[in-house]
Amino acid sequence: MKKIVILQSNYIPWKGYFDLMHDADEFVLFDTMQYTRRDWRNRNQIKTAQGQQWLTIPVEVKGKYHQRIDETEIAEPDWAEKHWRSIKASYAKAPCFAEMSASVEALYLRVANERMLSPVNRGLLEGVADLLGIKTRITWASDYPAVEGKTERLVALCRAASGTHYISGPAARDYIDPEVFEMAGIELSFKDYAGYPTYPQLHGDFQHGVTVLDLIFCVGAAAPWYIWGWRTSPNP
Repeated sequence: MKKIVILQSNYIPWKGYFDLMHDADEFVLFDTMQYTRRDWRNRNQIKTAQGQQWLTIPVEVKGKYHQRIDETEIAEPDWAEKHWRSIKASYAKAPCFAEMSASVEALYLRVANERMLSPVNRGLLEGVADLLGIKTRITWASDYPAVEGKTERLVALCRAASGTHYISGPAARDYIDPEVFEMAGIELSFKDYAGYPTYPQLHGDFQHGVTVLDLIFCVGAAAPWYIWGWRTSPNP
């Protein structure tokens, strides 16, 4: 059995994104999809003393109504430096910031000179996955042939990647046609994000949906337990 996950790249996403990545044998970045504004492609949230704050990579969108994610250009070259300053200001007092900050800062330095959004997201995703001990293979959807149809495209990507089991995020129940997977002989399942344990978090009420960097700076090497390890082990 080979398990496939297919998702658009996100900017420093929440822990559930990496939970899905951990489940997969191959994680396909679906950046041939249309770029969507005010979405997770180029922004995410951190916690601050003033509440949750968006970190947004400025991108070129004027007049580009149908551009794909992998065609989206970054508009401001100094975005990475600004974001790292915000992250440092918000998490400097986190229990594991001193332990993890050099590794995370190095990820930002690695992608700072990229001019396109997709390689920035992929670079950060691969870097965070490495910090979490995730060994899943990451590929581009553009590495494989494309077909028409929402569910049909997913099935075609699974087949091209020799996948036998497709794991989807729960929101895709609204548009995925299970019969197309069944006819293709590919098992279909939907991820359940319920039950994540809380952890000691800075700045007010607990929030599950912020960037995974929040978890990394708060619990350090124990982060994988709070994402998937809790399902099989009683303690981090």
